[in-house]
Amino acid sequence: MLLHAVTDALLGAASLGDIGELFPDNAPENRGRDSADMLVRAYEKVLAAGFRIVNLDCIVFAQKPKLSPYKDAIRRRIAELLQTTPDRVGVKAKTGELVGPVGRQEAIQAECVALLEIC
Repeated sequence: MLLHAVTDALLGAASLGDIGELFPDNAPENRGRDSADMLVRAYEKVLAAGFRIVNLDCIVFAQKPKLSPYKDAIRRRIAELLQTTPDRVGVKAKTGELVGPVGRQEAIQAECVALLEIC
């Protein structure tokens, strides 16, 4: 879910559409496709359009599991996939404070904002 949010943020920041346009869910080749592969391929398009990452701000909203022990590993993996440094990737974890679908553990949500620069 988080990698999909990162993919959409990068594509959107570069005005290259969204993940559903690049990888339609009704295309057989996308069934079960690895989210990391989609992210790498999307970022290749971003690079080809003349942009590169300044930073990413990622938020995962989940009551459980608690993600604090994993934030650094998540940040490093995203940076690795995007061939950037971990200091350009922020990962935050928020709970629903027992309110709403996230707080009642009915949903987990991810959001990402990407800042790109022309290279």
